[in-house]
Amino acid sequence: KFGFDPAFNVARIFHTAARSVAQHRGHPGCFTAAAFISYGITALGGAGAARMMSSTCGNLQVEQFLCLNDNYGYLIHDSSTGATAAVDTPDASVYLNVLQKKGWKLDFILNTHHHHDHAGGNLELKRATGCKIIGPRGEMDRIPGIDLPVDDGDTFTFGSQQALVLNVGGHTRGHVAYHFPAARGAFVGDALFALGCGRIFEGTPEQMFASLQKLRALPDETAVYCAHEYTAANARFALTMEPGNEALQRRAGEITELRAKGVPTVPTTIALEKATNPFLRWDSPEVARVAGFDPATGDHGLAVFTET
Repeated sequence: KFGFDPAFNVARIFHTAARSVAQHRGHPGCFTAAAFISYGITALGGAGAARMMSSTCGNLQVEQFLCLNDNYGYLIHDSSTGATAAVDTPDASVYLNVLQKKGWKLDFILNTHHHHDHAGGNLELKRATGCKIIGPRGEMDRIPGIDLPVDDGDTFTFGSQQALVLNVGGHTRGHVAYHFPAARGAFVGDALFALGCGRIFEGTPEQMFASLQKLRALPDETAVYCAHEYTAANARFALTMEPGNEALQRRAGEITELRAKGVPTVPTTIALEKATNPFLRWDSPEVARVAGFDPATGDHGLAVFTET
């Protein structure tokens, strides 16, 4: 179980992982979360209490808070219009508490997939706020309260922002992510994690590989907001797949330090994941060899991903 250390209330937090990517030979000059996202952690009291991390992603304000055991809940707010959206709904009471503290009115829920720890609070939040629910068309019969079903390539207006929907199925068949190009941020649910990816429950390896290719193709500077704090365990596995990756070694040490202090390792960036996440490094010769393939014999991308 992971949580926030009370000693870090109102502390200014920056990802020390910036050093890992900046020094990685294959990714010179990469963007990192620290380069354009600022952080602070505050405590929320009362019912549904949580520790809350505030960040800015382009013109969007993002409130991040722990729900259940290791889920991250997100509220995104466009200060120029006042529009507010919840990304998934693991625990409605926590979202309502944060909304009250911030003085925001919830306009939308953006569901990534149907699992209960992502959509279980939909109806309670909808009853309490009158918000509209946007969610994957391929799972609309399994997600309560959807008003606007969406799928790959669809766009919608959120405040002053245009959101692009990406179908990133594999973890579940209809899983989607929400990309905000102007804000340089993506909310990816359980499709991609810091140093990992979602377990394939309903899709196929081919589907999941295509989804990760789609996410890897996003701009390097894209901030990635994933839905769980799994990074420490993911780092241990990643080191078994690519022990010679110096950027990964540095990042693993930094993750250990962050988690010891109760500091989140999320958000990450596409650049950082391309440099260190074995599930996005199917073309790394070392990852290929550890997975049992000879990198000299051609492109084994799907096979390497499947074995990883």
